[in-house]
Amino acid sequence: MKKAFSLLALFQLFFICLLAQNGSLPPVDKSPMDMSYFPANYPVLKIQDKISESPVARVVYSRPQKAGRVIFGNIVKYGEVWRMGANEATEIEFFKNVHIGGKKINKGRYTLYAIPSETSWVIILNKDTDTWGAFKYNAKKDVIRTSVAVQKTDAVIESLVMAFDKTATGCTLVIGWDNVKVLLPISL
Repeated sequence: MKKAFSLLALFQLFFICLLAQNGSLPPVDKSPMDMSYFPANYPVLKIQDKISESPVARVVYSRPQKAGRVIFGNIVKYGEVWRMGANEATEIEFFKNVHIGGKKINKGRYTLYAIPSETSWVIILNKDTDTWGAFKYNAKKDVIRTSVAVQKTDAVIESLVMAFDKTATGCTLVIGWDNVKVLLPISL
């Protein structure tokens, strides 16, 4: 029996190696996908039985690198719709109704786009999800557009980052990359 089990394990290892050599498994992405929750670290707190509040939102995005490039106004064009990351368009999910820019946003999943300029970004929530890039962006599916000011950062942010900060009225989605950041206020 041990011999049969060992032979089976060896065969499985051989098969996995063969698949890897044939390119069936994708290479590591240059812009890895990441996720941020509000409240922060919600899944970890959940498994540790340390939840003090239910989840409000999460954002799923790919993290492109600056890699010595000029990002805003060059890689990310001013005045054009941007997927707010790399690869698949960034998605935000609300687990309860929220308010953004004074408008009620129903709980659900949305694609998050931006139209950057030097001084402000127009942040867009769009109903069309599960899309790659902004190539099929359709303004008719916008739920909201709101403008937020650009802030310069003291240090360069190498990888695009998104995180939620708690506020007195809800949270703020902080988006930073290169030498800028923007804040999207979200009220409960």
